[in-house]
Amino acid sequence: MARWCYRHRLVVLLLWVGALFGLGFSASTAGTDYANVFSLPNTDSKRAYDLMEKAFPDSAGDTDTVVWKVDEGTVRDRAVRSRIQPALDEIAGMKGVGGVTSPYAGDQGAAQISRDGRIAYAQITFADQANAVPKELVQDVVDTAQDAERDGLQVELGGQAIQRVQEPPTGLAEMVGIVAAAVVLFLAFGSLFAMLLPIGVAIFGVGTGMFSTQLLSHVTDIPDLAPLLATLIGLGVGIDYALFIVTRHRRGILRGVDPEESAVTALNTSGRAVLFAGGTVCIALAGMLVTNLRFLDGVVIGTSLTVVLSVLAAVTLLPALLGLLGTRVLSRRQRRRLAARGPEPERASGLAARWSAGVQKRPRRIAALAVVAMAVLALPVLSLRLGATDQGNDDAATTTRKAYDLLAEGFGPGFNGPLQVVTDGGDTATLVKGIQDTAGVARVAPLPPAEGVTVIQVVPTTSPQSVETDRLIDTLRDEVIPRAGAEAHVGGVTAVSKDFASVTGDRLPLFIATIIGLGFLLLLVAFRSLVVPLTAAVMNLIAAAASFGVLVAIFQWGWGLDLLGLGKEGPINAFLPVIMLSLLFGLSMDYQVFLVSRMHEEWVHTKDNARAVRVGLAETSRVINSAALIMVCVFLAFVLSGDSGAAMAGVGLAAAVALDAFVLRTALVPAAMHLLGNSNWWLPGWLDKRLPHLAVEPKEESVEEPGVEGGASAVHGFVRTADGEPVAGAAVTLLSNGGRQLDRVTSLADGSYIVSVPAPGRYLVAISEESYGSRARHVTVTDGPLVYDVELVEGEVDAVN
Repeated sequence: MARWCYRHRLVVLLLWVGALFGLGFSASTAGTDYANVFSLPNTDSKRAYDLMEKAFPDSAGDTDTVVWKVDEGTVRDRAVRSRIQPALDEIAGMKGVGGVTSPYAGDQGAAQISRDGRIAYAQITFADQANAVPKELVQDVVDTAQDAERDGLQVELGGQAIQRVQEPPTGLAEMVGIVAAAVVLFLAFGSLFAMLLPIGVAIFGVGTGMFSTQLLSHVTDIPDLAPLLATLIGLGVGIDYALFIVTRHRRGILRGVDPEESAVTALNTSGRAVLFAGGTVCIALAGMLVTNLRFLDGVVIGTSLTVVLSVLAAVTLLPALLGLLGTRVLSRRQRRRLAARGPEPERASGLAARWSAGVQKRPRRIAALAVVAMAVLALPVLSLRLGATDQGNDDAATTTRKAYDLLAEGFGPGFNGPLQVVTDGGDTATLVKGIQDTAGVARVAPLPPAEGVTVIQVVPTTSPQSVETDRLIDTLRDEVIPRAGAEAHVGGVTAVSKDFASVTGDRLPLFIATIIGLGFLLLLVAFRSLVVPLTAAVMNLIAAAASFGVLVAIFQWGWGLDLLGLGKEGPINAFLPVIMLSLLFGLSMDYQVFLVSRMHEEWVHTKDNARAVRVGLAETSRVINSAALIMVCVFLAFVLSGDSGAAMAGVGLAAAVALDAFVLRTALVPAAMHLLGNSNWWLPGWLDKRLPHLAVEPKEESVEEPGVEGGASAVHGFVRTADGEPVAGAAVTLLSNGGRQLDRVTSLADGSYIVSVPAPGRYLVAISEESYGSRARHVTVTDGPLVYDVELVEGEVDAVN
């Protein structure tokens, strides 16, 4: 497939361009039909909602609030009223506004003025729900209301529709993320064309995924959160997957391989790992389905579709683009050096090789330091409290946050999240009296009954996000309502948030067990080892705990919130653990696959665990760290999205990816694999026979194992340093092409060695010495002995392709 795409590059490119623009035109013509289907079956708040829907079937559109405060006098003063009332009348006359409830409308409006008379509010009811209200209308409402301001009179607005117009421009977060990723890619590659390749592939993958999700919103329920999360994950994995393949391709060209062969090899090795990694991400995302939370179904569809299309772009569009660029995928300096000096030998040198060698020398110390660091970061997770953010968590400079604070100041902190006790039987009067006598209740207001259903508005004395409000809901449900003998249920936004947090918390263990179990099975089949997938599962849990610890410290404890401009501290969004764990487990598995597949490739060749781990880490750590840095940039950019949920997810995922790549995959995983030794690759024989064969690495080209015919021969030579000094005591191993050890000797005092070859054929010669690096090369032995001299360099590790 890679070769076909490379040779038919213009056809492939035109197909992708046609798909992107075709889907884009269709999506823009059809528009969006996102639906936030939020249902919590078998919960008390859902029963309350069902009763209200029965009594009040004609649900109105979105209700927003205009709040004003005077520094002196009262809001009833003629000077204040003469400025506010005309603005409210103008708003009421706007097309798309259903009505305005003013505090100046007789006795009914008196409850909308605070006791001290300095704060009042008016309710604006739009004809549509918040997402359907045109932004131009909302902006006109905001401008008209705030034009009434003067010295001593403050006017602010709150509500979902109002919140939409203060969000940054759509696409700002994505653009910032892409620019940051471009900078990292340019520093990594030193080539403009190589930098553009991963970004271009990611844009095609995310673009087609977003347009497809938009079209699917017309045939199934997809929440408006889905495209934002799909963009978040799609940009990250799209850029990363292309980065892994381009890195392998560039390495091949530098070794003197023809560009087409190099592209085919890159797709047949790293491309397979990309397919596998994309599958693990989709499996982790599909794990959300076990929670049985309907609104997450649409999130799974949108994010999984975007990941699939990003993978498809990486394995089809990317080889076509590589064919268009040829050797220009290298920087000019690399092309000049390749022309002047010829191919470079394949080796990992510099910091990556030195770190890899350091991990091999001190695995216990490095493992202990990594575990301690992750444990410290995970400590805050012990105080994790799930809930829902509201406009009280917005940035202090926003009008929604100011309106929220003014309402809390004038009418009490519980006014922003009233409870609704809905009853359709029993003694309502006794129930109202019982609620009034309950500690933590500020006001109780029963509304006129309809269809035999009575709604009692209950305003707590504490804010919607406080622990005391949660306790009040429990008290009403467990004590007050049963004592009154009424058939009643507690609803309202605050009660729904509490129930959602409870449901999510109850289903979280099953969800985690599902995605860990599926990931374990996938890695078990891929690497044919019990220890590798078990290590990956433990590491994923460590990464999850540490990343949630960071989230709790920032968003729940408020550490650094002002510095990041992320508003006020509060509970962690209840939906976040499910979504974030899905993405985290998928991305963690990506890095595990890329790291361990290279180690496994080396293990298959040499059966030397220490060498396999050392070479795998030295070769992949740089590209994994670059990929993680890109992910961190993309995720952190979503702090600018204006959506508190997206900002929380962005910070949490950025922390998770950084810890996973820079601490776990670069230090703890290789250190643990060094300590475990050959048991890393252990699999019981009976299980090996029953498992299907699914290899991340391609099969080796068919090369016959040497036999007894053709006569024995030898490989001999000298092992020296870069200065020509002999290296004594170096281990020289001869292996068959399939990895079977045929001979092993130690170099003599003058550095000489000789290993016996059973017959002409292709072999692998591996040389290593503890004080130096190591070398491994495929050699072809014909009829006579082969001379093969080796130069070892301190701190340098080469690899077997």
